[in-house]
Amino acid sequence: MNLAPLAAVAVAGLLATGVPAGAAQTNAARAKSVTLAYAPAPADNPLKGFVPYAGRGSDFPHSLEFNYVPLRALMTGPDTFDWSPLEKLLDEVAGRGCQTIFRVWLEYPGRPTGIPQFLLEAGLQTHTYTNTNTQPHPPALITTPDYEDPRLRAALTNFIAALGRRYDGDPRIGYITAGLLGTWGEWHTHPRSDLWASKVVQEEVMTAYDAAFDRTPVLLRYPAGTNDPAYAPSTGYHLGFHDDSFGWATLPTGRRVDAWFFLARLAASGPEGLNKWRTQPIGGEIRPELWRCLWTEGGCAPKGQDFARCVAETHVTWLMDSSTSRRLTPAERERALAAARSLGYELHVTQAAVGSAPGGGKTVQVTLRNLGVAPFYADWVVELGQLASDGRVLGARPTGWRLREVMPGEGDREFQCAMAAEDLVPGASVLALRVVNPLPRGKPLRFANVTQDQHVSGWLTLLTLD
Repeated sequence: MNLAPLAAVAVAGLLATGVPAGAAQTNAARAKSVTLAYAPAPADNPLKGFVPYAGRGSDFPHSLEFNYVPLRALMTGPDTFDWSPLEKLLDEVAGRGCQTIFRVWLEYPGRPTGIPQFLLEAGLQTHTYTNTNTQPHPPALITTPDYEDPRLRAALTNFIAALGRRYDGDPRIGYITAGLLGTWGEWHTHPRSDLWASKVVQEEVMTAYDAAFDRTPVLLRYPAGTNDPAYAPSTGYHLGFHDDSFGWATLPTGRRVDAWFFLARLAASGPEGLNKWRTQPIGGEIRPELWRCLWTEGGCAPKGQDFARCVAETHVTWLMDSSTSRRLTPAERERALAAARSLGYELHVTQAAVGSAPGGGKTVQVTLRNLGVAPFYADWVVELGQLASDGRVLGARPTGWRLREVMPGEGDREFQCAMAAEDLVPGASVLALRVVNPLPRGKPLRFANVTQDQHVSGWLTLLTLD
């Protein structure tokens, strides 16, 4: 079976890409059109939802797992690296059918230093003190390096470049949080702001990430505009953001003391920051203080930090969360599942149509709607397939369609493709659609439709071909 995505579409007089619903005109009369019914997409759709720490996901549905990695474990010299700790993490998570989010750190309260040994031996200055900004955990010792040291700065940019050369586009990785600077790699040294990295150092790290990664999304902790007193402007890079106090310090309050809240910072960074979600993902972490009570009746978010509103206004795609790793009551579990489904994309096929094409072939038109809060950011291959009623895949072919074009809140998007007559298997069969997860054994993207998996797991049944 050959479903020709571009050249054959042009021959047939069709558009080869998605267009707003109603805008496309074809040369073929539609022989069959169906409306497809909605059903909620699963909470463990890939690249979105709640994210447990690696190996601690319990039985709550998830497609992403998170962990920290100390730079010390990966970098053995100015230009030498040991990737085995990261490889072990990526392979273990992939073995569970999930993609990894990771963050590389230098300083972490209560843990041995993450600073590479070669830098310490070269004389890098450090400051060890008791960090009191560790709630809900007790204060703990932490060692902060001199971020202005040119040897450390060169090591950071060398590491980022090497990381990108090796891992950009690796299907085992969902997202990278920039890390490297500050407590937990979280881009602050509060309450010791005197130890924080300068704007010059921040710019060097952001520039290095932007240059090293084209396919794997990298997310920064803090959005910043041109007049921020502590942070270099960050909205101009091809980098997303993550809110690590989600549901606790997300929505603006109007109070000056809360100017660091995530959406307050986004607003202060200007329109480019507020619209960042349209092209780069937003992630984060549900604030640990909420883990034990967020899904109880009425929840426990602070006043003015309603969870659903936080999701809607940030357009968040994924959230680190340990609340679902504990035992939930049936009612709490249902609330958590609904909340997980509300993150990121939810793609619903509203209509599918097949018509006659010149030469005895067929034309296919599929109409998609994004019912979520964010796009599907990855350029995964979208395939049309011909299925037998007994579950055999008779043939499949990439379409060239880009799901990132299906934006939430912007109505339907039509996609078209042509099928050559000589490449169709004769007889009654089923036309189906799927998105190929490039991770072997990775969880399939499932559409928000009743007929998802009806004939073959991972495929959305569209209609029958006579």
